[in-house]
Amino acid sequence: MRLDELNYVLPPAQIAQRPPQRRDSSRLLAMDRTSGKVTDRVFADFTGLLGGDELIVLNNARVVPARLFGKRMGIFSDAPSRATHREHLSATVEVFLTRQVSPDVWEALVRPGRKMKTGERVVFGEGELEAEIVGRGEFGLRTARFTSRDAAGVSAQIDRLGHVPLPPYIDREDETEDRERYQTVFASRPGAIAAPTAGSQFTPDSQSAIRARGVEICELTLDVGLGTFQPIHSETLEGHVMHAESYEISPQAAQQIQAAHSALRPILAVGTTVVRALEDSALRAAEVNTESVVCPGKAEARLFITPGFSFRVVNALLTNFHLPKSTLLALVCAFAGRERTLAAYRHAVGAGYRFYSYGDCMLIR
Repeated sequence: MRLDELNYVLPPAQIAQRPPQRRDSSRLLAMDRTSGKVTDRVFADFTGLLGGDELIVLNNARVVPARLFGKRMGIFSDAPSRATHREHLSATVEVFLTRQVSPDVWEALVRPGRKMKTGERVVFGEGELEAEIVGRGEFGLRTARFTSRDAAGVSAQIDRLGHVPLPPYIDREDETEDRERYQTVFASRPGAIAAPTAGSQFTPDSQSAIRARGVEICELTLDVGLGTFQPIHSETLEGHVMHAESYEISPQAAQQIQAAHSALRPILAVGTTVVRALEDSALRAAEVNTESVVCPGKAEARLFITPGFSFRVVNALLTNFHLPKSTLLALVCAFAGRERTLAAYRHAVGAGYRFYSYGDCMLIR
């Protein structure tokens, strides 16, 4: 499939730059994935649109303030030239955390990264946090080992010194409000570098109303990383290689998913990250010939869901609107059909919906 088949036109003014005043005030485009019929609603209608027998699956990943700005120590840096002497060790280095390898070790994108050799060190703040480059990997990644130089641990230092990793289409610096609003209210497992934003519409009251309706809710964790947001550089989808993202499905969640699947109850995924975790786990379960529909435990998803994919678990989806020519739009097109999805997007554009992370949402059933 050619990448340009996943394109649509979006006026820049419809890219949401800030969250709505209230989480549940977003608009909701309800779509029948069989007929393609769409209806304009608001998220406050969501509970009333449910049948009452669904299992809703949420991603409880919590975003870490993954953008760190520091200074090179110069231990293994190139010798300064006459032209670069003044800025040689004073220029700012950005370390963008992408995946946690162990408690104090992260994969990261480093800018400027070309001269950051193994052994180079970067200090942050007043020197209370330090990172050493200990390895290089694919996609331009570096592996960095962090050390805290005072009583606070590495995680606490990152949380204090880091910036919220807002997506590049949000054309402003992060602000204090983003630390709370670029999270879901149920975010509890730190490790993601981007929010599973389809869940950002939920409030504690809406969750209570959903449960009061008789709908069951469970959680899994997928640490949103490069795999979700890495651009597709090839001309066809088949040429794209996904970056791995870690996920975990607890035994309790696996039991709830199995019970709903066996009873033919709708399984509604909140966000494409949930879809990816569930469908990757289902493929693993099928490979080992287990009777369970998903495998509990930790794994890494490299699954790239494109049109033609056969879904084993998910049969309803709540999701935000996604970028043209993206892996996320490919997933939605796989779930609802390319032509129906793009027609729904054209409707949303014409109706003035707000797009992307801080924007409105779609319910596809």
